[in-house]
Amino acid sequence: MILLSILRSILVFIGMIVWITGYSIKSIFVKTTPERAFGLRKNWLKYVGHPIMNIDVKVEGSPINEAAIYVANHRSFADPVVICRYLDAFVIAKAEVANYPIISTGAKITGVIFVKRENKTSRNAVRDMMINTIKSGYNVLVFPEGTVGVNKTTLDFRQGTFFEAAANGVPIVPIAVEFKSEKDLWLIPNFVKLFINQFSKWRTEAKLSFGPPMRGDDGEKLRADAQAWVNAKLAEMHEGWTEVDYTKYEGRGPMYKYQ
Repeated sequence: MILLSILRSILVFIGMIVWITGYSIKSIFVKTTPERAFGLRKNWLKYVGHPIMNIDVKVEGSPINEAAIYVANHRSFADPVVICRYLDAFVIAKAEVANYPIISTGAKITGVIFVKRENKTSRNAVRDMMINTIKSGYNVLVFPEGTVGVNKTTLDFRQGTFFEAAANGVPIVPIAVEFKSEKDLWLIPNFVKLFINQFSKWRTEAKLSFGPPMRGDDGEKLRADAQAWVNAKLAEMHEGWTEVDYTKYEGRGPMYKYQ
C-alpha cells in the first residue's frame, strides 16, 4: 500500500506540473484573473487531485451568493483539497506552505494568501487584505484555529477574523470538514511521510458541510456562534461513521506541540 501512495504522489506532482505549465503558457496570451485562478484549482481537483487520491466527499449545503469569509476547522493537510473543490475563495495559509516544492507554486497562482501567524504585523496586513478582497467581491477561506487540532471538537477559534467581519459588515459562513480514518489526521510533522501515510489506503472518505451565513456587529458572538455550529456539525458527522478514537487525544490541544 505504500507503493500506492508513492505512485499517487508521483502522479499528483506530474499533474500539478502539467496544469501549472499549461496555465503559465496561457497566461502569456490571456489576462490572469481570480476567476481563472479559481477555475484552474477547481478543475485540477476535479479531474486530477480527487480522482488520483480517490477522495470521496459527501457534501451538505453550498456557498452563499455573495462574498463572505468562510471559517473551517483544521483537521488535515487535505482540508483545502476537499473544500476548494466546492468553494472559490482566496485561502489564508501559514507561511510554511510557501516552502513546499511545487505545491507552493500552485498555491500562489490559485489564490493563497500567506501569513506568519507568530508575527503581529503579518497578521494585521493579512486581515486588511482579507477585508479588501471581500469588498472586491471574492470569498476568503480562513482556518481560525490557527493550527491543526486532533480533538473531537475544535480548538478555540481566534478572534481577529470575526472582529474584522463584525466591524466591516461581512458575513461569516462556518464550514465543518471531517475525515473518516485516523490516517487522515495531521499526526506526522514531515509532509512527505504524512502524504504517504494518508494516501496509502485505497480511499479517503470525507464529509463537508456549509453552514448558514452569520452576521452581526459583535465579533465575540460571531466567533462563539461559528465555533458552536462547527462543533455541533462535527458531532453529527462522527455519529456511526468515524473510525477515529478521539479519546486518545483528549486535552492535547494543538498537535504540533506533540510532534
